[in-house]
Amino acid sequence: MRFIIKVLFTAFAVMLAAYLLSPHIQVDNFFIGVLVALTLALLNAVVRPILVFISIPATVLTLGLFIFVINAILILIAAKLFNTFDVKGFRVENFWWALLFSVIISFVSSVLNGFIKKDENHPPKQLDE
Repeated sequence: MRFIIKVLFTAFAVMLAAYLLSPHIQVDNFFIGVLVALTLALLNAVVRPILVFISIPATVLTLGLFIFVINAILILIAAKLFNTFDVKGFRVENFWWALLFSVIISFVSSVLNGFIKKDENHPPKQLDE
């Protein structure tokens, strides 16, 4: 259940970021936003650990800022996958817009996912009988 909520939060973040970066990032509807969120979740689970491991020297040298570049690369890979499988509705203009798109998605997703973590840390109080 938590995974579904996180995917929906990420889809909302994708839609918001695409709205803010409108002419350069294109997400046609919420269903495409959910597909983008699922694609990013799959890429984060499979490809991201490999990219992070390969780029440890660059990440250390830039004090962790290279992770933003990895996020942008994952977004470009997701856009390329959509084009490869001929799924219309998700387009990223170039690397720099993907970088800004990833920063907005990361910020909005972390804020929204913070609500889930608050609920986990504070279970509902029982009424005294």
